[in-house]
Amino acid sequence: MEIEVSADDVAYEEDVLRDPFRLSGWLPYLSSLRAAPPAKRSAIYERALRALPGSFKLWHAYLTELADAARALPVTHRAHAEANAAFERALAAGMARMPRVWHMYAASLLDQRLLTRARRALDRALRSLPVTQHHRVWPLLLRLASLQGCPAETALAVHRRHLQFDPGHAEDLVAFLVSDGRWRDAAEHLAAAINDDGFVFVKGTTKRQLLLDLCGLLAQHPEEVAGMPVDAILRGGIRAFRDEAGALWTCLAGHYARTGLHGKARDVFEDGVTTATNVKDFRMVFDAYLHFEHALAAAELSQSDTVGIQDFWLADRDCTDLTMARLERLLERRPELLNGVLLRQNPHDVQAWHERAKIFDKDPARYAATYVEALRTVDPAKATGKPPLTLWLALAKMCEDRGRVECARDVFQRATQANFTAADHLAAVCCEWANMEVRQQNPDRAMDIIRQATSEPSVEVTRHAAAGVGGEPVQMNLHRSLKLWIMYVDLTKTHGSLESTCAVYDRMHDLGLATPLLVLDHATLLEEHERFEDAFRVYERGVRSFRYPHDEAIWEAYLTKFAQRHGRSRPERVRDLFEGAVLQAPPERKKALYLKHARFEEEFGLAGRAMKVYEDAATAVPAGDRLGVYEVYVARATELYGALKARDVYCQAISGGGLPDEDATTMCVRFADLEIGLGEVARARALYVYAASFTGPEVRPEFWKRWNNFEVLHGDESTFREMLRVKRTAAASAGECVIGSAGAAVAEMDDFRAAPKRLLRACAGQQLGGASIAQQCKRTRMV
Repeated sequence: MEIEVSADDVAYEEDVLRDPFRLSGWLPYLSSLRAAPPAKRSAIYERALRALPGSFKLWHAYLTELADAARALPVTHRAHAEANAAFERALAAGMARMPRVWHMYAASLLDQRLLTRARRALDRALRSLPVTQHHRVWPLLLRLASLQGCPAETALAVHRRHLQFDPGHAEDLVAFLVSDGRWRDAAEHLAAAINDDGFVFVKGTTKRQLLLDLCGLLAQHPEEVAGMPVDAILRGGIRAFRDEAGALWTCLAGHYARTGLHGKARDVFEDGVTTATNVKDFRMVFDAYLHFEHALAAAELSQSDTVGIQDFWLADRDCTDLTMARLERLLERRPELLNGVLLRQNPHDVQAWHERAKIFDKDPARYAATYVEALRTVDPAKATGKPPLTLWLALAKMCEDRGRVECARDVFQRATQANFTAADHLAAVCCEWANMEVRQQNPDRAMDIIRQATSEPSVEVTRHAAAGVGGEPVQMNLHRSLKLWIMYVDLTKTHGSLESTCAVYDRMHDLGLATPLLVLDHATLLEEHERFEDAFRVYERGVRSFRYPHDEAIWEAYLTKFAQRHGRSRPERVRDLFEGAVLQAPPERKKALYLKHARFEEEFGLAGRAMKVYEDAATAVPAGDRLGVYEVYVARATELYGALKARDVYCQAISGGGLPDEDATTMCVRFADLEIGLGEVARARALYVYAASFTGPEVRPEFWKRWNNFEVLHGDESTFREMLRVKRTAAASAGECVIGSAGAAVAEMDDFRAAPKRLLRACAGQQLGGASIAQQCKRTRMV
């Protein structure tokens, strides 16, 4: 082809003519012709390629321009044919080793929808290129297989060939087979991929998902996959993936249901609902089972409605009734089946076994069989929900309610030999056995059962238990169960003698099982039979066995009953008992005991002894309880001896009584009130001055207010000033602020001077008949 050479091209032409086999001469020439017509550039490319037929750069640039120019034109244009011819010439010139050229060529053919030519070109590429470069070709082959006009056989061949190159793309082949309706081939490839332990899924699909896809194929297209071991495949999947058991059971049953094997489908559903290990799978299988039975029942009903009279002798009249009966039976069995799921999750759940037995409440045989199975299954060491003894008791109760007492005794006998985890469980079994015998009017047998249970194990049994492996059985510690002994006491009280009952109580004391309540019950029983000395010995033994706070009730009953019994006849013995109680009591209990002792002395002894008890109590009780003791002490002293004795008590309390400052202040104020009542104003003022030495104005303002009122009623100006001085001194000694105290003192003096006038006005407004008011007005006038 002749081209017109311009003045700008002369230099390039000379360069390429001088050395046409140099690539560096052609590339600048082509770059300078970037704006030239395509025909001129093609001519230059052709000249360059004749000189350098093995240059990949030239061929790549040339083919790229041809392909880009043809892409915008219709596929019937001659430019496409020229581009295809150029590609063929490039491959023939040695570019067959370049995967990029093959890729460009095949992509161009696919764009032209030349599928056969593209397939052949790609096949030549796979044969020409090494295997390490095939991954650049296969995307185009897969694109070819996915085109709409590609024949199914060609696409299948492409996918199978690609699977040989990269087995990890089995999902693509399966997806194509499914889309093409080749269900059996898809199922076989899925099964092969699932069974291959070394299979690697490129897209990250798990074997679980592949198995579910396979199950869907097998269940939805049973006729197309006929001949495959569907049952073995799905049951193997159930064993491998337990968390997908519900979906797999449903798929297997659906497969048989679609093939018309309703009996086998029902068997599969039964296997699913009876082997489900969680509620989710159970609900899935049960709902599918219920839907299956509903569909069968609806089909039977519709078929029976359409049967003509002439065809009636061919119909199975019992088929519809049987289908409806199966549906009703399935609905009735739902609680039982759901309970079975819970027991498969935890066969040692005692509560679940009780709930299962309630389901068969109307069927005695199955009710008893449920408890028998539970007793064989539940391990007491692993039991949850309720104690395992409740299973034995429920079974025995059922036998008793139905009149089979011997069977109930046999159940209790076996229960006593069970390996419980706690002795209290075995004790509860024995107590319930005894209660049953009492209900059956056999109290002697009930006592024998409890007596045998509370007996210590023999030497042989002890030696055998010590030589055993796995720990000591609970039967070895049964005789120390408090529950058994309480039951024993109740039986002996009701059906035994006093001596036998006391022997049981004494045995409990010897074993260290007695409680304060049992001690009180024992003593009360003896008192009811007028055996008071024995009752007092029981009290004495109880107070020696227990400490505070457990012995408080025993001491209370002991002291009360003993004082009532021997208060007048043996007071010294009662005093010794009180002294012993005080010595044993903790500090917080001493106050109550001293006061109780003092009341006893007042009632049965001498008043002087009572005062001595109060005096001892005031020094023995804690500091926080002394104010209460002194209050009682003062009240009783005033009642028994008069105000003079009360003065001595007050003096003892405020001087050496060991009271805190707050309580001492209270006692001083009360002492002052006593002196005011006796007319001893000076003594009362001295008490206020004494209390002011340890009472600050800010700590006890009510005390100073009370003193202020006292001086207003009974003092004069000098005593009031002295009170103010003492108040300032107390405030200063306590570190309190005394700024402005002079102004406060003036204000208080003004109030003091104005007080008589106010009191006179108040007295004038009152009736003259009141003695206290008249006396108050008289004191005011004197001031």
